[in-house]
Amino acid sequence: MGAFAAPALSLSGITVRYRGAALFDGLDFAASGAGLTALLGTSGVGKSTLLRIAAGLVAPQTGRVEAAAPISLMAQDDALAPWADAVANVTLGACLRGEAADPARARRLLNAVGLGDLPGLPATWSGGMRKRVALARLLYEDRPIALLDEPFSALDALTRADIHALAARLLEGRLALLVTHDPLEALALADRIVVLSGAPAKIALDEAPPLRAHAALRDALDPGLRRLHARILLALERAP
Repeated sequence: MGAFAAPALSLSGITVRYRGAALFDGLDFAASGAGLTALLGTSGVGKSTLLRIAAGLVAPQTGRVEAAAPISLMAQDDALAPWADAVANVTLGACLRGEAADPARARRLLNAVGLGDLPGLPATWSGGMRKRVALARLLYEDRPIALLDEPFSALDALTRADIHALAARLLEGRLALLVTHDPLEALALADRIVVLSGAPAKIALDEAPPLRAHAALRDALDPGLRRLHARILLALERAP
């Protein structure tokens, strides 16, 4: 896996109404090139809806979505097939499309996420194991654009830190959009941080943290990031 050619994602004029209220009213959002954008906002502001619109799973009332490259999605609930082993879960998308699976490649990716020959079925795996299998499946799809919907929110702090390090390394070269409720997660991982606020939601903050080292995490508690952390919190607090 290497860098992809100019991945780009654009959502323009997005309007979504829910139960008579406007969730978005002409919202514009765009990202291009390799890098991870973290999308933050309070509960109900529309972060996951915007991600699903980008993935083509939700149609807005008005607006247009343009993706200059194929997209893969890692959902919050990991969406593993309970009857399938690790290799079968990693290759599930290919099988559902009627394509020939590549078990050897799936095993290499399971090794890459630190699982090796994982026995059993999803019900016997820990939350961290399940997230690693879901990440391996995302990577198996090998799409230039990766969408991740709060994929690490249910993990304990130590497991999250481990998965963060894996994601930083393995998503490199892709355009990634990560929905998260955790500013510290965004500061550690993201090359760009966007905060949605208001009703209808608008972009209240759009900033790039300092460059991070090759495939490395930032120390989110570094003094140089504290002012950005404060601005993120202020943008979140302004939400009605």
